[in-house]
Amino acid sequence: MNPRTKKRLLWGAGGVLAFFLLLIALLIIFRARVLDYTIEQIVEKVENRYPGDFNVGKAEFVDLNSVVLSDLYFVPDNRDTLFTTDSVYAAISVRSIFKGRIVFKRLDVANAYLTARKNGDQDNFSFLFRKNAQTPSDTTRTSRNYGELLNRLIETAFDNVPDQVDFRNLNVSFKSRTRTIDMKMPYLTIEDGEIDSRMSVLTDSLLNNMRVHGTIDPRKYRIAGSLYATDKQGIRLPYIEEKFNGTVAFDTLHLSLTDKQFRRERLTIKGRARAKNLVLHHAKIADEDVLVKDSAVDYALTIGPNYYSVDEETVVRINKAVANLHAVYQNPPSEAPSQKAKTTKKTAAAGKDEESREPDVTRIYDLKVQTKAIPANDFFESLPAGLFENLEGIRAEGTLQYKLNFHVNMDSIDRVKFDSDLDASKDFKIVEYGNTNLEKIKGQFEHTVYEYGKPVRTFMVGPSNPFYSPISQISPLLRDAILTAEDAGFYRHNGFHEEAFRQAIAANLKKNDFVRGGSTISMQLVKNVFLTRKKTVARKVEEAIIVWLIENQDLVSKNRMFEVYLNIIEWGPNVYGAKDASRFYFGKQPSELTLAEAIFLTSIIPSPKKYRSSFDSYGNLRSWKGGYFRLIAGIMLRRGKITQEEYDNLTPNVQLYGRARDLIVTEKLPEGEEEEEEPEYELKPIDMLGF
Repeated sequence: MNPRTKKRLLWGAGGVLAFFLLLIALLIIFRARVLDYTIEQIVEKVENRYPGDFNVGKAEFVDLNSVVLSDLYFVPDNRDTLFTTDSVYAAISVRSIFKGRIVFKRLDVANAYLTARKNGDQDNFSFLFRKNAQTPSDTTRTSRNYGELLNRLIETAFDNVPDQVDFRNLNVSFKSRTRTIDMKMPYLTIEDGEIDSRMSVLTDSLLNNMRVHGTIDPRKYRIAGSLYATDKQGIRLPYIEEKFNGTVAFDTLHLSLTDKQFRRERLTIKGRARAKNLVLHHAKIADEDVLVKDSAVDYALTIGPNYYSVDEETVVRINKAVANLHAVYQNPPSEAPSQKAKTTKKTAAAGKDEESREPDVTRIYDLKVQTKAIPANDFFESLPAGLFENLEGIRAEGTLQYKLNFHVNMDSIDRVKFDSDLDASKDFKIVEYGNTNLEKIKGQFEHTVYEYGKPVRTFMVGPSNPFYSPISQISPLLRDAILTAEDAGFYRHNGFHEEAFRQAIAANLKKNDFVRGGSTISMQLVKNVFLTRKKTVARKVEEAIIVWLIENQDLVSKNRMFEVYLNIIEWGPNVYGAKDASRFYFGKQPSELTLAEAIFLTSIIPSPKKYRSSFDSYGNLRSWKGGYFRLIAGIMLRRGKITQEEYDNLTPNVQLYGRARDLIVTEKLPEGEEEEEEPEYELKPIDMLGF
């Protein structure tokens, strides 16, 4: 290379170097102005979108491509401060400085506080979820379309997720007159769609400590996260104890949102949830904690105006048992307003009553559950531990399949629809019993009576008990009267009377309480022999499963079931069985009972402890019992169980002897006088099936 060429190259390299040095000098000189401009643009954008004051106290470079923002806060108009943070350390793109607008690539946020406040109708956060947030409203309106509200909530949350951020000491809280929620996160990182955090959540007095890990795709509204308990107490859902007097807890929860669509005013969200070691406790579910080791649901939910649905594609898994679930709740306005919707108010001027009409709504509930054929062992092994004690340990062959269809319109409760069916394959059979041998009632067995969870009497059901009566030694009149009143189809059905159960559901819905059971004799027998008397969901389901097994597998004959029933049911104070009852009330054997005595004993089966209310203080049956006598005897006559002569000669009265007379008769009736009826007693017909 000649000297001239070499000199030219040196001058060229020097020029390029000088140019870059000049650019760097200009960058250093003007980057502060670019940063200020960028901050101004961000503040303007935030304040244009949300009504309030967004402040960045100080912004400065700490090196070539890093800035620190300090004293940040956002205060909604006329509201409490919503967000503050000490400092934000941000990495920037150098190229963006030359473009005149800085782009933040990564944020490190220290000591941030997001504080939501609600005081009566005023709050400092609801404006975030409004379509057009011009000014915060004085009142928080609750729209009927919760789907639209939830859609805005989801979109607002996802639209504000940064691509890369590292929070140190992030604090989120909500406070109102009745609620306090404090969430503390020592760290929260979001990087390349990965989320990682550790948090403690204090809800009023309930503290949960957990680790959170997951992924997020804000553009597609997708998120998947796992919550792991970091202490032995597990993660407990708040407010369950306060609102429902129960508890729900789990060790691990995996939750995802995979799809979101908002169309025609309805929001549909899809995803999956899975819980490990889920523990449920509620007095109306079961006496003890219910443990579900592994449960999952692939959900599809739709929410719209007056419409809430668990869509048909939803699949629920409890341990090994899988079922399709479809549930819908609708509350559209009624076409014909009911009287219940009318209200009366006073006008300020005239002081007169003025009738106004509130919007009346119809409540409609639908529920469908259906399983595919499940191996019988998987079915029994999937029953949650602690829920069905008698069924634990059962081994079986074959398959089981279940189907449920329920519909009710609360404006026409009497038309409630209820179909429940458990089908077994032809090769289904029990090969081994677990905790309880369901065939024990085929022979002599020991029976213990419980009241309020405590044993009150134990006796043998069989020939070794002197108070035991074979069915052949019990009057046909008593047997037929009981079947007439309690379960007319006992010898024809397979343990269940769907129409009676449907009527019981209607009655309970009308009273908004458990007032009627619809139980068959088979169900009453199983309840007395195998179960407690507590009215829990678990007990009712276990009762149904045991009845189904006994009846459909022909484990015990109908005659034997009825015989055991007649020997164990309660008939008075420490009085159990037909022989004991016959002696207690009438001082005779059960084979010697008259028609009137048989009907009387039948009448007190639903409420044996109230036996005294049937009599006056002189030992005479009260007159309102006559209606019951005529009702039962009339049905027995139509069915050919008694003759016309027996019906005509029936007198609604019985003569007490033995211990019952000593307990009931407290006065002697003066000659020529009759006791006056007490007006508070009236006929209360018991549930009769099949009439």
